[in-house]
Amino acid sequence: MASPTVTVVIPVKNDARELELCLASLAAQTHPADELVVVDNGSTDDSAEVAARYGARVLHEDRPGIAAASSAGYDRASCEVIARLDADCIAPPDWLDRIRATFAGDPSIAAVTGGAYFIDGPRALRRVGAILYLGAYFTLVAGALGHVPLFGSNCAFRRSEWLRVREEVHRFDPLVHDDMDLSVHLGPLRRIRFDRHLGMGISSRPVTAALPLIALRLRRGSHSLSLHWPQELPVRRLSRRIRAWRMLHRRR
Repeated sequence: MASPTVTVVIPVKNDARELELCLASLAAQTHPADELVVVDNGSTDDSAEVAARYGARVLHEDRPGIAAASSAGYDRASCEVIARLDADCIAPPDWLDRIRATFAGDPSIAAVTGGAYFIDGPRALRRVGAILYLGAYFTLVAGALGHVPLFGSNCAFRRSEWLRVREEVHRFDPLVHDDMDLSVHLGPLRRIRFDRHLGMGISSRPVTAALPLIALRLRRGSHSLSLHWPQELPVRRLSRRIRAWRMLHRRR
């Protein structure tokens, strides 16, 4: 199949310095994005100016929360695939090539996600810290969903899938983790692939932040999943997934 076009969406709030490094990594891609959208979620620094300097389409979303900002960017994306990373990420040069190859190679895939490595913090702890952080995330959230979840700092999905669920996501709930929420609505019947070769450099801030901020992240994670219950309890999602798998194999 032909390689799909890709829009990259980056939500940002007061991360101008980090955003500049992120955009530089996207400019250095083997084949850069077809469209670049940066959503300014009420920054008081020069994040918007940095984005414009790199040729991004800059949107302003004043309603608070990363879910609101991300959704605004997805709504305005015009390409076949929407790729998502955070403003403090550094994408390896082949990131977009791997995403394009995934969707071109298998039309049944709705979304793809991958792991990450820390680009800051104590050098001796970067690899171990990332393994523990991401291992916990994927293990716990996959158990709650019944399938692989999206990791918001490193994921991509078909625009057609976003258009299918855009009215269902909790975009204006400031406590929602947008990647978890989108994972709930994409699954359990759509295929989300985990690609262990799809890497991403991320900040260690999620694990080195002060305890109140870590507690807030945990609260947001619990809220993002439990607000879908009881309809989306793990046993119900897994049951639907098994039934769909059996029906597919009967047709074959």
